[in-house]
Amino acid sequence: MKRALITGITGQDGSYLAEWLLEQGYEVHGMVRRTSSLERSRLHDLYQDPAVYGRRLLLHYGDLDDPTTLRRLLAKAAPEEIYHLAGQSHVGLSFEIPESTCEMTAMGTLRLLELVRDLPTQPRLFHASSSEVFGRPAQSPQDESTPMAPVNPYGCAKTFATHMVGVYRQTFKMFACNGIMYNHESPRRGENFVTRKICRAAAAIKLGRQKELLLGDTSALRDWGHARDYVRGMWLTLQAETPDDYVFATGVPHTVQDVVETAFGVVGLDWREWLKQDARFMRPAEPLRLVGNATRARTRLGWEPVTSFAELIAEMTQAELAALAAEAG
Repeated sequence: MKRALITGITGQDGSYLAEWLLEQGYEVHGMVRRTSSLERSRLHDLYQDPAVYGRRLLLHYGDLDDPTTLRRLLAKAAPEEIYHLAGQSHVGLSFEIPESTCEMTAMGTLRLLELVRDLPTQPRLFHASSSEVFGRPAQSPQDESTPMAPVNPYGCAKTFATHMVGVYRQTFKMFACNGIMYNHESPRRGENFVTRKICRAAAAIKLGRQKELLLGDTSALRDWGHARDYVRGMWLTLQAETPDDYVFATGVPHTVQDVVETAFGVVGLDWREWLKQDARFMRPAEPLRLVGNATRARTRLGWEPVTSFAELIAEMTQAELAALAAEAG
């Protein structure tokens, strides 16, 4: 039975990846922060399964800013594969807390690389990078050779971490890979992300629980896919014969406005009656055409996104309807 360690296992991607690895027959170890919610709602089904939790799924406390606990965790889990997903991942929030964003996302990755470097048997390592490393790219779509020019603190932190993974791969011959992940969503997305906010608002307005939706710039373009598809790409990256970096993206751009229209269409409402622009949600520097070219992942890994944009937003909106209805009893 292969052993894998996931940092950030309680997040959206971590929960889907844990499920995927368990389906592949892995023993999965997950690192959780001591401040993480004890509820661990994204892992609820696994947590409640006595045949899985404590047997093939084991959670350990640890922090990216604490090398001692990281070292002990690596020794205890002895993973053959590490999926490094943890970090402060909200772009807007990174302007408010730039130092802690860089500490967790940039320096946390460097600490992990240093600890892996010292292990007698080095596991393969996947680092979840981000399309935010490209900032305002001159070319569209972007691929692995596109220059990195981030425009926000999160993108800067991810750029540092991404470059360090490449340095350790080249210098120390580690099997260390970057997955440059374009926006990927699901019903498990955090409520402070715009896609979840929109889908939840559409459902709440439909049920009479909310009166309006306040957003910033709805013309912002993103390349949105489903988290389920992207975690499969993470796994495929570490199954390859040689380590490399890969863009994971759908290649199809959509605007925030598209999310609004799709979500409100799912619940049968006219978005024009409910949407209002609010300057508070405008970002200081917004990346423009972030659209990915995943040709390398398709040709070398056989990876393809399965879920369409419309299916993704419909799934998220229907999940919000169900959750709100359950809350109402």
